[in-house]
Amino acid sequence: MGKPMPDSINIMIVEDHQVVRQGLVALINGVPGMHVVAETADGRQALDLFQKHLPDVTLMDLRLPGMSGVTAITRIRSQFPQARIIVLTTYDGDEDIHRALEAGARGYLLKGMSSDELMAAIRAVHSGRSRIPSEVAERLAERMSRPSLTDRELDVLRQIVSGKSNKEIGQELAISEATVKTHINNILGKLGVTDRTQAVTTALQRGIVHF
Repeated sequence: MGKPMPDSINIMIVEDHQVVRQGLVALINGVPGMHVVAETADGRQALDLFQKHLPDVTLMDLRLPGMSGVTAITRIRSQFPQARIIVLTTYDGDEDIHRALEAGARGYLLKGMSSDELMAAIRAVHSGRSRIPSEVAERLAERMSRPSLTDRELDVLRQIVSGKSNKEIGQELAISEATVKTHINNILGKLGVTDRTQAVTTALQRGIVHF
């Protein structure tokens, strides 16, 4: 992409849609004081490129081939705690937001924001601040007020979303049907729903589970 420029905010873009990625590159490179030093469609390659270019700010999609955006953020931040990463995604579920910020993202933007909002977020995160739009902050606040599912409840919920029966879930997870029913009752209570169909809909809407 080009060598880092000392007087610019050097940016890496991790986005699997080529047209979107190219559009971001063209947009950012047209802004004085900003320069794209690397781009990739792949979460695994993002770590290698980060090590090579040490960008000031990284724009990261959540849905990537091979490795999720959250995993890529976690791995980059484990090696480079100072990494400043902004999530740029279509995912607006409160669980997606929670996972990304918990992994260490400094900003969370939804695709469809204006170019001015994007540039302001890049500058804010580069200067050490966080950038969370109000609608994202509201969803995050809702998430924090709800009880969390346990790892085992998440396992059961994923099986429900995939269409498995209680018996099949028990076989898959090596637990009894009675235990499966207990987990399902807990899941319904925590999600605030009354049946499996509503649980699936809510889990997908909130980003707790993805197909």
